[in-house]
Amino acid sequence: MEGDKGTVCVTGGTGYVGSWLIKMLLEQGYSVHTTVRADPGNKRDLSFLTSLPGADKKLKIFTADLSCPESFDAAIEGCKGVFHVAAPIDFQVGETEAVVTQRAINGALGILKSCLRSKTVKRVVFTSSIAAVYFNNKNVDMMDESYWTDVDYLRELNLNVSSYAISKTLTEKAVIEFAAEHGLDLLTVIPPMVVGPFICPKMQNTVRLALAPILGGTDDDSLLLNAAMVHIDDLSRAFIFLLEHPDAKGRYNCSSDTVTIGKIVELLSANYPEYPVIHSLAEFEGTRMPGLSSKKLLDLGFKFNCGVKDMHDGAIKCCKEKGFLW
Repeated sequence: MEGDKGTVCVTGGTGYVGSWLIKMLLEQGYSVHTTVRADPGNKRDLSFLTSLPGADKKLKIFTADLSCPESFDAAIEGCKGVFHVAAPIDFQVGETEAVVTQRAINGALGILKSCLRSKTVKRVVFTSSIAAVYFNNKNVDMMDESYWTDVDYLRELNLNVSSYAISKTLTEKAVIEFAAEHGLDLLTVIPPMVVGPFICPKMQNTVRLALAPILGGTDDDSLLLNAAMVHIDDLSRAFIFLLEHPDAKGRYNCSSDTVTIGKIVELLSANYPEYPVIHSLAEFEGTRMPGLSSKKLLDLGFKFNCGVKDMHDGAIKCCKEKGFLW
């Protein structure tokens, strides 16, 4: 474990990305403040965070909720950097896209206001999504950071992911505009499908989707026709790299590989014969989504360490250890 690098805040510390990022920050010598939602009955087991190496001395857990953004003040106070990873999860059945989007925007802007009030935060790294890039009917093979999801076009498509994608797109635009208006140093990271091991108790949806050929289908299988992917380790390293790099600015795609469902099936069949492919997705027809270019991140000096096989190796090993596979 490296020396003291100062204190940073990770919102949404119990999620897949947030928890792994905390693990890596502690390994690299940071003190970490993280936020979790209120748990009135104290029923939630947070030992997967509190048992991390260095957590006893360098991890502090705060209660906060995006529906009450000022609740993040205590966690952000004294921090030099903030990783905003949390996203609203309390969607109601039948809730309109406008309501979902406004809540996400209010929460994100509220956290940026907390950063300004702190007087100590030097940089914010905001987690966006490939969903804020993909859906624009541009018909290209690869998209860089200049591409944005076209909200009107997405509304016409009326996909399962439409509300989520619209919310991520409009929230990212809102935080960029707010940061520019208030002189706040903000970067946005655009992850694709994140795959690999996990320390949180639940299997992440993207891990479940990546293993669909051996676990069975999901509602989002068509996204595997041509999937941009990144290993959770590489994504977490990219977050920290961008926080630390003095010349980083703007949006950054973070995708190491783009792989077809045929390649995924081939990889799983060759390396995990004990898990026969039960769902080849051969029957799926749909839009072949473009890849996500990470040239801007690579030109800044970042290097990806893991490939698609590493992603699936880590995911399958972890699923076996946690009883999701046997």
